[in-house]
Amino acid sequence: MSRPTSSPTSAPMVSDGRPSAVDQVDAVVVGAGLSGLYQLYRLREIGLTAVAFEAGGDIGGTWYWNRYPGARCDIESMSYSYSFSPELDQEWEWSERYATQAEILRYVHHVADRFDLREDIVLRTRVTRAVYDGHDHRWRLSTDTGRTVTARFVILTTGCMSVPKDPGIPGVDSFVGAVHHTARWPHEDVSFAGKRVAVIGTGCSGVQAVPVIAADAASLTVFQRTPAYVLPARNRPLRATERSAFKAHYPEFREAQRRSRGGTVFAPPTRSALEADEAERTAAYEAAWDEGFLNGMLRTYTDILTDEKANETVAEFIRSKIRSIVTDPATAELLSPRTFPFATKRPCLGTDYYETYNLPHVSLVDLRTTPIERITPRGIRTSDGEHDLDAIVFATGFDALTGSQLAIDIVGKGGTRLRERWAEGPRNHLGLVSVGFPNLFTVLGPLSPSVLTNITVSLEQQVEWITGCIDHLLRNGLTEIDVTPSAEADWGARVAEIAARTLYPAVDSWYTGANVPGKPRVFLAYAGGLDRYREECDAVARGGYTGFVLSSPAGGPTTRPARPTTR
Repeated sequence: MSRPTSSPTSAPMVSDGRPSAVDQVDAVVVGAGLSGLYQLYRLREIGLTAVAFEAGGDIGGTWYWNRYPGARCDIESMSYSYSFSPELDQEWEWSERYATQAEILRYVHHVADRFDLREDIVLRTRVTRAVYDGHDHRWRLSTDTGRTVTARFVILTTGCMSVPKDPGIPGVDSFVGAVHHTARWPHEDVSFAGKRVAVIGTGCSGVQAVPVIAADAASLTVFQRTPAYVLPARNRPLRATERSAFKAHYPEFREAQRRSRGGTVFAPPTRSALEADEAERTAAYEAAWDEGFLNGMLRTYTDILTDEKANETVAEFIRSKIRSIVTDPATAELLSPRTFPFATKRPCLGTDYYETYNLPHVSLVDLRTTPIERITPRGIRTSDGEHDLDAIVFATGFDALTGSQLAIDIVGKGGTRLRERWAEGPRNHLGLVSVGFPNLFTVLGPLSPSVLTNITVSLEQQVEWITGCIDHLLRNGLTEIDVTPSAEADWGARVAEIAARTLYPAVDSWYTGANVPGKPRVFLAYAGGLDRYREECDAVARGGYTGFVLSSPAGGPTTRPARPTTR
């Protein structure tokens, strides 16, 4: 359905794919990954002119930047995909249970071409500043290419894991060999054949990269500060009969995804781990280990994330697996997590990760006992000596959830900067809008389910809510939506309260911002489940956008009191 645009200028195109003389559009989307593409699609559907700015050289977001060796999704391919088009579900053929980065990027390109989205995407253009004009109720956005655009609405689809964390190790510039970061991998081929290679970091990207790099390198030294819980992916090619059977039930499966707690479909557990005897628990954990699901262990019992004793039964099971795989007992112990409960840092899916440490040319350095002092021209010097190297790979993670938003100088009402308002941690309502920053929405940002879910399901839910909200404003002659301070405060308290029922907040992790020096320590995601979050968002919309302030040019603001939440 379309309506007359509220902006006087649309977005004519020139041969290089960039809008020419674009001064005003209805909406700007920042980022052209999975979220940005879907948001652009939905904005067009309600008849708005829109432009998406993408800093990368092509579309794809996460799957454009993260092309390191071994990069692949840790959610099954046929679940980690858009659900909005039944035709798309039927026509796309996934080749593996867990798709590689290259295959996911081909899928993203297919979607952009199929729905003709590229014409409204401006590449190699980073939004650097966004300033709100309270008189005109419009945002003015500046870019690193010099282009300035104004828009009624701005949607940040900048990614929850898109700003690489600075390794913070002195001497990097002095190293004479090759230096790479998993989050900014070169587009040209990188060969490690015959080279002495170091990987610093053993989070999910490091876990995926280590076995692949080890297959080529003359030697591989892995520098580990904190070991991860790594579960076997059991990846394999998908059979044609499997794909056909899945597609036959896609509509029912998609609906079940939308109603699920985390965007994946499974029968929820009904018993405590402590109610089962050891033999029963071991059998359940063995089955989960063999299935190859990221959240397979969490599917076994109800209290894995809420009770330390229950969690320890899983943690020790995984440690026993490490001991059974890694032949050197000392190395096995270094690889065994003991300082944090299972799943309070994101678990990893791997292929032959632990087995790689049995190879004679692979070694492990424990940075807790022999920390890195600096990088030298020849390699890495720890407190135990120098490691001569030809290449260094940083797998040191991201400034998660808030980093990509705070990288933009966002100035709201009264000249207030988002960086100032979030100095002690993110503040918003429903993870979507912050007080004083009207008509500025975020997809997969802080205080929403985002990283605790299958993000393809989460992003669709948020994009659809945002689009519905914008449509409501336009249909009712409203120009602005802001948040009441009480609704924002209540949502922040609610997110913190739900997290406090779990083991998450007590652990230093990127979930709490503890991986970035100086970042406020706040649990950054809504842990109540995507199903409950969807219900809360839908209730707000049905109530006329409770907790928000809606304004029209002449009529002034209309406040919808926030609905009481069930604690």
